[in-house]
Amino acid sequence: MTTRIRKVAVLGAGVMGSGIAAHLANSGVRALLLDIVPPKAAPGEDTASKAFRNKFAQGALANLRKQKPSPIVSEQVFTSIEVGNLEDDLARLAECDWIIEVVKEDLAVKQALFAKVEKHARKDAIISSNTSGLSIVGMTEGRGAEFKKNFLVTHFFNPVRYMKLLELVAGQHTDPEVVKTIHRFGEEVLGKGIVYGKDTTNFIANRIGVYGMMRTISEMTKTEMSIEEVDKIFGPAMGRPKSAVFRTADIVGLDTFTHVAKNCYDTLTHDEERNVFAIPDFLQKMVEKGMLGDKSGGGFYKKDKSAGGKDILALDLKSLEYRPQAKVRFDSLGAAKDIENVRERVASVMNATDKAGTFAERVTLDVLAYSSRRIPEIADDVVNVDRGVRWGFGWDLGPFEVWDAYGVQKGVERMKALGLKPAAWVEEMLAKGRTSFYGVQDGRDTYWDIPTKSVKTVVENARTFRVEYLKRGNKKITGNDSATLWDTGDGVTLLEFHSKMNSIDDDIIAMMNTALDETEKNFKGLVIGNDGSNFSAGANIMAMLMAAKSEDFDSIRKMASAFQQANQRMRYSPVPVVTAPFNLTLGGGAEVTMGGNAVQASAELYMGLVEVGVGLIPGGGGTMMLLRNVFGAYAADKDFDALPFLKKVFLAIGTAKVATSAEEAREFGFLSAQDGITGNRDFLLSDAKSRVLGLANGGFRPPRPTRFRLPGPSGAATIDMMLYDMQLNNQISAHDRKIAQKLARVLSGGDTSATALVSEEKLLELEMEAFLSLIGEEKTQDRMMFMLEKGKPLRN
Repeated sequence: MTTRIRKVAVLGAGVMGSGIAAHLANSGVRALLLDIVPPKAAPGEDTASKAFRNKFAQGALANLRKQKPSPIVSEQVFTSIEVGNLEDDLARLAECDWIIEVVKEDLAVKQALFAKVEKHARKDAIISSNTSGLSIVGMTEGRGAEFKKNFLVTHFFNPVRYMKLLELVAGQHTDPEVVKTIHRFGEEVLGKGIVYGKDTTNFIANRIGVYGMMRTISEMTKTEMSIEEVDKIFGPAMGRPKSAVFRTADIVGLDTFTHVAKNCYDTLTHDEERNVFAIPDFLQKMVEKGMLGDKSGGGFYKKDKSAGGKDILALDLKSLEYRPQAKVRFDSLGAAKDIENVRERVASVMNATDKAGTFAERVTLDVLAYSSRRIPEIADDVVNVDRGVRWGFGWDLGPFEVWDAYGVQKGVERMKALGLKPAAWVEEMLAKGRTSFYGVQDGRDTYWDIPTKSVKTVVENARTFRVEYLKRGNKKITGNDSATLWDTGDGVTLLEFHSKMNSIDDDIIAMMNTALDETEKNFKGLVIGNDGSNFSAGANIMAMLMAAKSEDFDSIRKMASAFQQANQRMRYSPVPVVTAPFNLTLGGGAEVTMGGNAVQASAELYMGLVEVGVGLIPGGGGTMMLLRNVFGAYAADKDFDALPFLKKVFLAIGTAKVATSAEEAREFGFLSAQDGITGNRDFLLSDAKSRVLGLANGGFRPPRPTRFRLPGPSGAATIDMMLYDMQLNNQISAHDRKIAQKLARVLSGGDTSATALVSEEKLLELEMEAFLSLIGEEKTQDRMMFMLEKGKPLRN
């Protein structure tokens, strides 16, 4: 059996197959994407040509470029994807270490394809199916022993790049080493969360998730709730994505959703809740009418074309006509809004006595009882069930984590009162004195193991590392309201931000200095990272606006200057500093990231200097840092024309460009070619720690400050000519131009000339001067206010 996966064949170039191929390429793995030869040709098409025969796979690549959100991390990934067809290119399967089948859910089609694959694949190649419901026994019928030994189900979720879940299902003949290899590759290279299912219909996530959605629909018809009421209840208030129930169905496609539910109904004849999976009449009618959701332009919701596509209409389930959405207000949801802790928030909604609380409790307890009765049928333990639903449906808490939050004993009592049946093992657990499914022992997560009736440690990859573990181990060195410094062991400290949205404030800046004092004295290196949902969404605009309104420019100057200096101090400290950004890393968050000596970024990184959106330019050194990154080793070189480099930096900051992946951040200049990228967010902090130790143990020396050869007033004038044209053509306002002129002056080095060298300090001074003059402008203050109130930029 192959142990290292270098090249993968993906058979089937539909949305799912092309998404898998794209994500392999995202992860640096070469992919061969094959599809059928088109059954018929358009007039004038040469049916013998490669262009015609590979048309489906080639078309899939074109679609990848158009899809939103983008399935690719960079245009560069296309260099790792080759295309072909399932007739001419089957011999090329011999080049591949893993072959994934992603053709339509039809047993006969899959069996016929596997017969061909068996002839061409190498004996040691791993072969898998991305089926969501067909049995391994059926799919491998007629195949040889070697084929069955290397065969398993690898069920990805759509969109592949963004959904963490990868369900693995082994057949009775699958070699355990094959499963181990795919587990390691899926987790460490593709960045997936691995869950083990059984060879049962729709495995774990879809079985529980679809049951939950169908159960919600049947309960809603009884209680006469509207679709927008249900979505409001089962959205963030209950720790679920904003898309809740019906919006999720629209995104997935009602044809796909009903297919999965029907598959459950048809095959799960032994399931005591089989009837829940029966498709209700209104859903059947919607599919027949072609109301399939986003793919057909309307499902449960639809954009109102008459209002210019601004308003979203909701479906009336009785008449199947669209109507304006009603405002949804429930006291329980209003109260939940202010509860940040998701466990407390979910419990507060379920405990509420209004219509929303009663509905949420009834539906949720039903799903929890059903989930408990599915072990060991679909999975061996609560961990696999919870991870499956969390990672496959984007819930914050899996079913058993919700039950823990609500109270296990209380849940059992309420279920019985409502005529629901929890599994017998839940009551056995309570009888043994264990009151929750999960706990913590010696700093690690534990769970109740049903077969052994004992507590076991949740198995995790050794690279999984969270600040939460440091909290449990009492590793705090010092801290304040917005940041904490932790000792991670091995001579490495970790600075964690925990202000609201991790926005930069005085406390964080003070802690950056404290972290360096402590690390320089007693440790080898410092990592900056956290467990939050975003690395840092920028500076605290509210605090700055209040200071500007009261004309307290002195305190603004102090804060901005202190932030510039803290970032500079990190870069030139005698100990290495590694920053570990992920998700939103904007404004001040981007400046902290670029301030370190190296970056270990999560593959999913949304990074940019976006201050222009609130009428400012960066104020924490961002202009100089981006110049430094983009000019690189040639900053002072007199043979280089500075203008093309300047233009790149000017456009990145002036148009508030946000990179939508770590790879794109590298292309924009926010990250360097040497910076690392981690595919699995769970490993980010441990990878950053390895990075900082590598620097420290490898004889780290701080870099020398950069000196820049910049064009001065002539460069600023060149940029202003472009701005003048844009203002003339009403592309930008007078205030936009004023901001851009100030940015151009900073980037051009102020009153310098190409014969002189500009220091980092000089650029920081120019940045500070521009930043302070802009924050004093009324129009900038209006932009800041608008952003705080409406969450989007004002064009004034």
